[in-house]
Amino acid sequence: MRRTSRLIRVAVGVASLALAATACGGTSSEGDGGGDDKGLAIAYDVGGKGDQSFNDAAYRGLEQAKKEFGYETADIEPTDGETDADKEQRLSSLAKQGYNPVIGVGFAYGTAMKAVAAKYPDTTFGIVDSVVEGKNVASLVFAENEASYLAGVTAAKATKTNTVGFVGGVNVPLIHKFQAGYEQGVKDTNPKVKVISQYLTQTAEEGGFASPDKGKAAAEGQIEKKADVVYAAAGLSGQGVIEAAAKAKVWAIGVDSDQYKQEALAKYKDSILTSALKDIDGAVYALAKSVEDGKPLTGTHTFDLKSDGVGLSDSNPKFAEIPGAKEAVEKAKAGIVDGTIKVATE
Repeated sequence: MRRTSRLIRVAVGVASLALAATACGGTSSEGDGGGDDKGLAIAYDVGGKGDQSFNDAAYRGLEQAKKEFGYETADIEPTDGETDADKEQRLSSLAKQGYNPVIGVGFAYGTAMKAVAAKYPDTTFGIVDSVVEGKNVASLVFAENEASYLAGVTAAKATKTNTVGFVGGVNVPLIHKFQAGYEQGVKDTNPKVKVISQYLTQTAEEGGFASPDKGKAAAEGQIEKKADVVYAAAGLSGQGVIEAAAKAKVWAIGVDSDQYKQEALAKYKDSILTSALKDIDGAVYALAKSVEDGKPLTGTHTFDLKSDGVGLSDSNPKFAEIPGAKEAVEKAKAGIVDGTIKVATE
């Protein structure tokens, strides 16, 4: 039976997460997952480790679990042009080797995970950004639209040209949530501001999440149309958006991780005004801890603004210098949390 819950941020509430978990499955040594009592394994989405965003957030969760529990972990890169069968083989291999839990990072693992989880009922599986039915599957989903709304509020306060941009990696429902929240946040804050929105590709196989050059070209086009704030929800491709913004001396808004703090983006950091955050690392760690505690999480778990599962960074000191931005963001956050602001998903 599925259960749906809200999880509070792992850093302050992982103990209560474990208590709330549905106890099913077990450790890898108890089932058909290989018997080696290994720990967490993650399979990356398109772009892989080093995207300074989505996948790297999952890796931070893995590193936290590895450090705390002292067990063996694994993280596996995707391949270009891979099929669902390739993903299924990857997940099966990890489960067969005895890793538990096994997490697919990204909605693209949905079909493969449904098939593999049924074959390894004593292994706990997790999937980020998708809902997969299964007695031993935890679906870790986020209110990206809420974090993006706050990014839109910030963009509307920061723009001097009354034109801002949005670059989506791939034209899929997940990224529509980012776009919808961002555009609504902009318009609710200042209806006079124009939003230029663009998707890099129609499918992930075309490289929308893994092509900084495509991101850079899209951002340059928006900047030519007077956009002076550009928000990217495009995985690795977002690095190109940030580079273009820095070159043109306009603002970039990062995504998923606090990109102002990412070492690989350090030379562009002064142009990264803020980032729309998703606590992917916290979700990954929470699932690992629940398995370690013998009470594996299953069902659908939603990380939203109210639970502090999404948010907006303020690491860049220049954020505080944008007139009215901080106050507007706090007001918007309060409205979303208390329900007076309903954020669209499409």
